[in-house]
Amino acid sequence: MRYFHTCLLVLSGWLLLTACNHHETYADQKKKERSAINQFLADSKISVISESTFKQNGCVTDVSKNEYVLFENTGVYMQIVRMGCGEKLKDGETANVLCRYNEYNLFTDSLQTTNNVLHYSSRPDKMSVTKTSGTFTASFSYGVMVDYYGTSVPSGWLVPFAYINVGRPVNETDEVAQVKLIVPHSEGQRLATQGVYPCYYEITFERGV
Repeated sequence: MRYFHTCLLVLSGWLLLTACNHHETYADQKKKERSAINQFLADSKISVISESTFKQNGCVTDVSKNEYVLFENTGVYMQIVRMGCGEKLKDGETANVLCRYNEYNLFTDSLQTTNNVLHYSSRPDKMSVTKTSGTFTASFSYGVMVDYYGTSVPSGWLVPFAYINVGRPVNETDEVAQVKLIVPHSEGQRLATQGVYPCYYEITFERGV
């Protein structure tokens, strides 16, 4: 029943956005999206750093300063909360990755989908990620994202893989990678792309089997 209600909520929100966007130009929709992202940055007191500064700092973001790096070519903002245990994906490698996430629609300022609930406690989202010549591709095999948006992984979700470790905790001190992302529609899931709306994500990545 909870799944059904959540499906209705996502669908209703998308239909509302689609109806509102019917008389807007694409330029108008992108301007509205940019405004929503800027408002979120201001409200969350986010300190935005450039890619060059990010690289100079060793490809880390200072969580104490609430730093996010902006990738100009995609418009994605990323904060690395935890680098994670293990190591980065190697070139030519394909790995199963388990994900826990929260997805917020920045237009409605609401939690849109999540698998961080008791109902999905034993069923994190699972995707297969491949690194080829420095480029990452992926597809979901099961999980909440598949249920709502299909098997395609949002491009914005792939940005962190160039910087985080994807391991599986062995010792008590081991932690899985955790990131926060602001993803514009062009790098987002299917309905965000169609509805031209941005999403904010909190995601953990853990190597699966």
